Amino acid sequence: MSDESSLELKVVDGLRLDEDVRSALRPGALIEDRQGRARRLPRYFYEVPSWQFACEFRLSPNFSLWEFLNVDLRENEQMRQFPRYAPCAVTSLAAHLELFRGAVGTPVHIAANGGYRTPSHEFSGYASPHLWGTAVNIYRIGDQMLDEKDQIGKFGSLARDILPGVCARPYGRGPLESDDHLHLDIGFVNVVPHDAPGEGGEQAAEALAGAGEEAK
Repeated sequence: MSDESSLELKVVDGLRLDEDVRSALRPGALIEDRQGRARRLPRYFYEVPSWQFACEFRLSPNFSLWEFLNVDLRENEQMRQFPRYAPCAVTSLAAHLELFRGAVGTPVHIAANGGYRTPSHEFSGYASPHLWGTAVNIYRIGDQMLDEKDQIGKFGSLARDILPGVCARPYGRGPLESDDHLHLDIGFVNVVPHDAPGEGGEQAAEALAGAGEEAK
């Protein structure tokens, strides 16, 4: 196993990635949420070179990167290959979850397809915070499966109490509800790291303008 202290996340500008990757990630593009409001997709990503790296790299003391990238065949095939890409806002989500983990005092388990999803994922029919790397679906906390109203309500209420601004979806089977997991998100957050490559470049500006036109 690699020394964790030697692992570093590389920041990449999504607008400068290869065309096939850009078509799957759609960096900077505008897409609509369920209410028809336009949301701009992330532009900056962390490059994940391998599954081993994802398993070994900790975003916080209790959460590793792989937990936010765990997908199945519903994800675009290109995006199941390495390197993979995670929006930079995933670090903010991990920090929130670490506080939640401390409050519940037991492991918090994220479902497959319950972390980051690319815009080309089968579940990505509209703008969801999952596409920003800022949402998780939690199916189990400790030994408790979250598939009943009381459990989802209890932990959702706890999350709202300790995490100002967090969205905890209510129990139910309708839109923006869940009955077999606890959905937590911190909204549509776009993060621009201090050393983000390509910031302000003419080529990037043209590409970003093109991404906006694509969504019209």
